[in-house]
Amino acid sequence: MLSNTCKYAIRAVIYLAVNDEEGKKIGIKQISKDLDIPTPFLGKILQSLAKQKLLKSTKGPHGGFSIGRVASEITLYDIVSIIDGSDVFTNCLIGMHSCKSNGKEGYACPVHDQYSSIRKQMFEFFSTETIEKILSNMEEKSDYIKL
Repeated sequence: MLSNTCKYAIRAVIYLAVNDEEGKKIGIKQISKDLDIPTPFLGKILQSLAKQKLLKSTKGPHGGFSIGRVASEITLYDIVSIIDGSDVFTNCLIGMHSCKSNGKEGYACPVHDQYSSIRKQMFEFFSTETIEKILSNMEEKSDYIKL
C-alpha cells in the first residue's frame, strides 16, 4: 500500500526521533549508511519532509537533519500525506474514476463495500499512530529492530 519512498521516509523520521538530542543534527551520509538507503534518494525524501516542517534542515559543515516537531505531534498520516498523498485513504482501491469513493455520484466499484471499512481503519491507525507511540513500543519490547 505504501511506496518504498514512504517507507524510507517513515524509517528516517523514526531514526531521527530515536537520535534526537537538543541541537544535534545528523548528516545525510550517516542516516543513509545507518538505514541502508541511497544518499541521493534519501536527500530528496528528507528535503520534502523539511519543506513541510516535519524535519529541520541545516546546511554547512555542521549541518544535517533533526526532528522539526515533538514526536507526539508527528503522525504516520503526516508522513504518508507528504510523501504519497492521501489517496490511499480516500480513493477507490482499484482506481475506477467513477467509483463513489472518489466523491462522485454514481456506482460503487466491485470492491467498494469490502474496502470501505478497511480504508476507515487504515485512516484511523495512521492518523492516531504517532512517532512518540512508536518510540515507546520500541522501548517496551526487546524484539523490535533497533535503529
